[in-house]
Amino acid sequence: MASNAPTGHGMDAAYWASIMRGVARRRDVEAFMVVFDHFGPRLKRYLTGLRAPDAVAEELVQDAMLRAWQRAEEFDPTRATLSTWLFRIARNLHIDKVRRDGHWTAAVEGVDALVEPVLEGRACAGEALVDEARLRRAIGSLPPAQARMIRMAYLESMTHVEIAKALGIPLGTVKSTLRRTFMHLQTSLQDTR
Repeated sequence: MASNAPTGHGMDAAYWASIMRGVARRRDVEAFMVVFDHFGPRLKRYLTGLRAPDAVAEELVQDAMLRAWQRAEEFDPTRATLSTWLFRIARNLHIDKVRRDGHWTAAVEGVDALVEPVLEGRACAGEALVDEARLRRAIGSLPPAQARMIRMAYLESMTHVEIAKALGIPLGTVKSTLRRTFMHLQTSLQDTR
């Protein structure tokens, strides 16, 4: 199967859904290797973009792909594309690792506090993705300096000290700006429910 895998436009959502059906139903190792070979490097680039060191990113890719193998039957192409599903697994593993290793910042916890109530009680991953898109739109509507700080804290897992240093502003300004911004986002998300 790996040698007969289509390239370019032939590798669309329907193609990946059919590959994952084979993995889920028949535990098709060859089909899974097609998924691994295609998405593994992409997941690693994504994780290193989140500032995970190479070795950690590689470990997280292995963990994400193992989880995808073990839970292949949970993949539902009507709720998310395979890439969305895999990147979400990798992101969640990255967040768990950062929290476990003690490098998690209050800023990132603040964004999670905004996301968790929105996602609570959702029936499917597709709804969760819609809510995450709402959060991203809300962040995008912020003034550029505030949006940049939120992205640095949330997407790049930077500490308050790192943000202050990168932006050349006092640490207290970073903390107070993030706090005000989180309150604004929380209100904004509650108003759009």
